[in-house]
Amino acid sequence: MSPSTLLAPRKRIPGRRAQTVAAVLTTAALVAAPATAVADGDAGPAGARPTVVLVHGAFADASGWNGVVERLQRDGYTVMAPANPLRGLTDDSAYIADVLKSIRGPIVLAGHSYGGAVIGNAAAGNPHVKSLVYVSAFMPDKGEELSELGAKFAGSDLNTALRPVPFRKPDGTEGTDLYIRPAAFHHVFAADVPPETTAVLAASQRPISGAAFMEKTTAAAWRTIPSWALVATRDKAIAPDLERFGAKRAKSHTVEVDSSHAAMISHPDVVADLIRLAAGDRPPAKSGMAPTGISAMVLACLGGLAGVTVLTGAGLVAAARRHRSTGGGTGMAP
Repeated sequence: MSPSTLLAPRKRIPGRRAQTVAAVLTTAALVAAPATAVADGDAGPAGARPTVVLVHGAFADASGWNGVVERLQRDGYTVMAPANPLRGLTDDSAYIADVLKSIRGPIVLAGHSYGGAVIGNAAAGNPHVKSLVYVSAFMPDKGEELSELGAKFAGSDLNTALRPVPFRKPDGTEGTDLYIRPAAFHHVFAADVPPETTAVLAASQRPISGAAFMEKTTAAAWRTIPSWALVATRDKAIAPDLERFGAKRAKSHTVEVDSSHAAMISHPDVVADLIRLAAGDRPPAKSGMAPTGISAMVLACLGGLAGVTVLTGAGLVAAARRHRSTGGGTGMAP
């Protein structure tokens, strides 16, 4: 399979489905995240929030994260969205790894699309990275190539939408950059984003070197670092089944969104909430994800406690009656 599998469009979570998924995700995250995502605050004051690092994928730049950045900054998070070079998996991963080394304190590292493959390599061996977040992204294992991984699942329309452009490397050899044809950009990359916006995204897209899809992954940080994943169910760049496969294999806390590939643009609230959970934080009360999940869990707990109380009370009453009928107890007359 060619490099096409990289990006994918995404659409909106229907109300009930979003509530159900949110409840499951929030419950799992509240149980697991605080214990694992920010377990050892090896830098900064106790209780300090981690720095959030957002890595974009191909055919895009860091501005695609703008909506997510704004929401996290309002909550007091320090956020970085570095430029992913898009020159090859080895070089891109090394570059992002160096960016991570410059950060003091715990880190939540998120990657979109091809950026997922980059963060899986870049985070390896860095003890400050406490959690990984994959947004409609590749999640390759060590030794896998993205082209081979993508070929295992149907559902991507990226291959036929690509436009290859040869370029000359500094050493004089020739490489190939890959662009999405502007006419296909809306369908493949951001089908749930307004056409006038995707026209700008298509005109300003950054290409990726085709060689990036042929390089073997050297690490899979999700094997040792807790992960969260967003599956875009309407993705036409990376097949949704591939996203599900990666999330299941990594045992990620997973939410499915009726979205195009560009989930961070069309659903910034959901993506920001997922990152908050990965940071060991509860999403704000106004969030569409948090109230549902937290309320469901609290109500379930309260319901369970109420049930136990009723059963216990009934048992005590029955025991007292039996006790009186047999004349047992303190010797007092019934």
